[in-house]
Amino acid sequence: MTKNGTRIIANVTRIALIGAAAAMTLAGCMRTPEEKAAFAAKQAAPTAVVMNPTKGAAPTESGLAHTPDGYPSFGAPLTAANVQMSDEEAAGLQHKLSALASQRKAGTISEAEYQRRVAEYRKLAAEHGADTLSEINN
Repeated sequence: MTKNGTRIIANVTRIALIGAAAAMTLAGCMRTPEEKAAFAAKQAAPTAVVMNPTKGAAPTESGLAHTPDGYPSFGAPLTAANVQMSDEEAAGLQHKLSALASQRKAGTISEAEYQRRVAEYRKLAAEHGADTLSEINN
């Protein structure tokens, strides 16, 4: 065999070995469906835990988990600070605001009345947080 023939065989063998090594490396990086499901479950957002309002009474159950030695553990899922708005309440507010906008667009409500209602809703939005906080503290 000539030098060129030996060199060609060596190059082909080297390329085949590099390709086989790359295929084995990439095969080791692939995940099974079970591993993918476990990873997705770990990355999912935690679900909120809604607690009933206590109206000033001591809560029956602490929102924090405790370790066996009595210290609070912050690893447990957090609970909501207050009761959330229900879907019916949200739909009712959306209906009220949509009706106000359609009345303004149709011209059945004066601009002054529209601005008065907008100011009323803005005042409610500004004071609602403080009112709710005072209810929570009492």
